[in-house]
Amino acid sequence: MTRFRSTLSAIAVPIAIVGIPAIAPAQSVSPLPGRGIPSTVAAANRAGTIEPAAPAFINAAAILPYTDGAIYHVYAAPERITDIMLQPGEALGAVASGDTARWVIGDSTSGTGADKRVHVLVKPFAVRLATNLVITTDRRTYHLSLTSGPGAAMSSLAWTYPQDMLIAYKREQDAATAAAPVAAGLDIDQLHFNYTVSGGQPAWRPLRAFDDGRQTYIEFPATLAVGEAPPLFLVGRKGEAQLVNYRLRGRYYVVDRIFDVAELRLGTKHQDIVRLTRIDDMRRHGKRRA
Repeated sequence: MTRFRSTLSAIAVPIAIVGIPAIAPAQSVSPLPGRGIPSTVAAANRAGTIEPAAPAFINAAAILPYTDGAIYHVYAAPERITDIMLQPGEALGAVASGDTARWVIGDSTSGTGADKRVHVLVKPFAVRLATNLVITTDRRTYHLSLTSGPGAAMSSLAWTYPQDMLIAYKREQDAATAAAPVAAGLDIDQLHFNYTVSGGQPAWRPLRAFDDGRQTYIEFPATLAVGEAPPLFLVGRKGEAQLVNYRLRGRYYVVDRIFDVAELRLGTKHQDIVRLTRIDDMRRHGKRRA
């Protein structure tokens, strides 16, 4: 059900609007007596105002890319309602305007469930009015400049959300990477799982390590994606450590060599160390080399 809120309904006597001066679109407030508006504020408002240019219209609806901090100019007219449409699924917080006496401002909804959409409806009582409108939601804040004139009014204004699209694209890419195989053409009969994992118990402690005779694969838990990844060091026979190159594929480290001992180290003052040790066939069967 559409509901309108208007402060005029609470006024018992009619209001006569006379002698309202024309206000330029870029100037919606008047300076205080003896004090001018700082030039930086006026310049910032002009530079940050987005006009509904011709390419933005699809049929009669203006559709603009949302930019945080921008001011969106809305052209309205008496006896015409302009529909300001929020993103589907976006929950309305508050609506505030600088002039609630000469503008009717209300809200309504359309759709259900995830497609439910909030509509903020505005209508001026006269021409040559200008004010601002701030809409807060559970996702963002919209800043609008409202101007009323004798001509045609904008039927509606909506937005596209490039930042949301980028986030959704990145999630799709991350999901595709996670689902991709760690390596192509692996022969399961050639895999060797003769590695032990010892040492600390950090959240990123590897689940296991294995190799295919050419490369070594270190499998981590899913928690690797939400924290800092530990660097990998090869450990020599005398205990010397050497940083080694590797590639991160999903939650696997891929090392282009076979090693006997390696350590994952993370931290400085309180360092977590997890050691990976390859056990050769002779040692696995309890035999000594000749």
